[in-house]
Amino acid sequence: MEALDMPVIAYGDGVGAALAGLGFTRAADGIFRDAAGRSFAQALAGPVVPKALARTYGCQMNVMDSETLLGQLATLGYGTTDAEDEADLIFINTCAIRGSAAEHALGEVGRLKALKQERPDVLLAVCGCLTQMPETVRHLQRYAPHVDLVFGTHNLHELPQLLHRAYVGEQQVVDIWRQSDAVVEALPSLRAPGARAWVNIIYGCDKYCTYCIVPYTRGKERSRRPGEILAEVEDLAARGYTEITLLGQNVNSYGKDLAGGYDFADLLRDLDRVPGIRWVRYMTSHPRDFTQKMVEAIAASDKVCEHFHLPVQAGADRVLRWMNRGYTRAAYLDLVASVRAAIPHAVITTDIIVGFPRETEDDFAETLSLVEEVGYDNAFTFMYSPRDGTPAARWADPVPPEVKKERLLRLNDRVYAIGRAKNEAMVGGEYDVLIEGPSRKDPAVYTARTRGNKLVHVPGAPGLENTFGRARIRRAHTWTLDGELVG
Repeated sequence: MEALDMPVIAYGDGVGAALAGLGFTRAADGIFRDAAGRSFAQALAGPVVPKALARTYGCQMNVMDSETLLGQLATLGYGTTDAEDEADLIFINTCAIRGSAAEHALGEVGRLKALKQERPDVLLAVCGCLTQMPETVRHLQRYAPHVDLVFGTHNLHELPQLLHRAYVGEQQVVDIWRQSDAVVEALPSLRAPGARAWVNIIYGCDKYCTYCIVPYTRGKERSRRPGEILAEVEDLAARGYTEITLLGQNVNSYGKDLAGGYDFADLLRDLDRVPGIRWVRYMTSHPRDFTQKMVEAIAASDKVCEHFHLPVQAGADRVLRWMNRGYTRAAYLDLVASVRAAIPHAVITTDIIVGFPRETEDDFAETLSLVEEVGYDNAFTFMYSPRDGTPAARWADPVPPEVKKERLLRLNDRVYAIGRAKNEAMVGGEYDVLIEGPSRKDPAVYTARTRGNKLVHVPGAPGLENTFGRARIRRAHTWTLDGELVG
């Protein structure tokens, strides 16, 4: 179970050796300090405890990466802040999945130029998926010389050394690893408070869908050791976290690079036995790798939630081939049928792209019919737009923008109607929920989620945050439910 085909780096040992060479050792309080007792941060940034701010774009993997960055900074003596005017170190953790996310992140980098001019001692760093793209690095070098540090997704564990280089005077430090063959363990993480925590189980993606940039920014698939994952989850449970979400670009590929045949289903079964954890979620799944063994493991589990996010992307076989999805419409529908047979109350959601290059009206009609046949609880829908660096971006795109938009509207009308009907069927029923806290609009109304990830609004009061309860559904809306706590 523990054998791994790739090297595993222990972060603590590696960073300790690196910082020892710079004159810093870990003190009794867990912070790296020099002989004079100054933390690494104070020695480089000044005598007052400096503060760091992380702005995160994109998926939960990026959220987890930001927690890891802040966790490392805590061992270096940094505090944290959400206020830009208090920050001595600012990270922009970027996303490359869509052009709009990239534009937002680079726009934020440009906006920070004025802050750097006003406060030259503030250290600005840009990291994440977008920096793995050579054109982004060239852009930052040419148009954003106010950025002090640029690094990517593969060398987060080298943050102390990167910061040292940036502080000691290199004009702009750029350090991008094109690939990593290692899994770095024992990375500290500054977790958000509450009941929920994220846990990475696999890095990278080997699927190479023709529209997707992720394999080029996150590298090949690399699974963590099962023992390391279980130890992390046990530690989270001991610290009071009760729901964990397993993360990966494709969690269903977990274990393919491990010796002994240990896979995602085996991991779920082991996690089901961890005391203190109430619910287990996971994202993201690829239908191509969702095996019957996994379905059976979830059906037999007490803790793994019955929410299946199965991104179909398209309903026509020829579009699925162009996308390089690796399954057919029939195979996808067989997977849905096996899920429904094992877990009749399963909540199934999906991702769909409309207007893929050469998609015809007949192709789109097959997507609509698949949506009807599956009966999704919800779907994340997108108009296709080319992503530089992917094969599909080089293809002619004869689908006019106005056609894409019209198809998206028709798709959404169908998805919303089905989702509303699914929600209305829940009225009068009672469901276990995790109560998250006050809603943004009304502090007397609290948000909660069912095991199927349905959002429920309930009357609440201080003290209910991050607790489990039982909700009776009173009213259904397209995307949310209204209810009352009954236990």
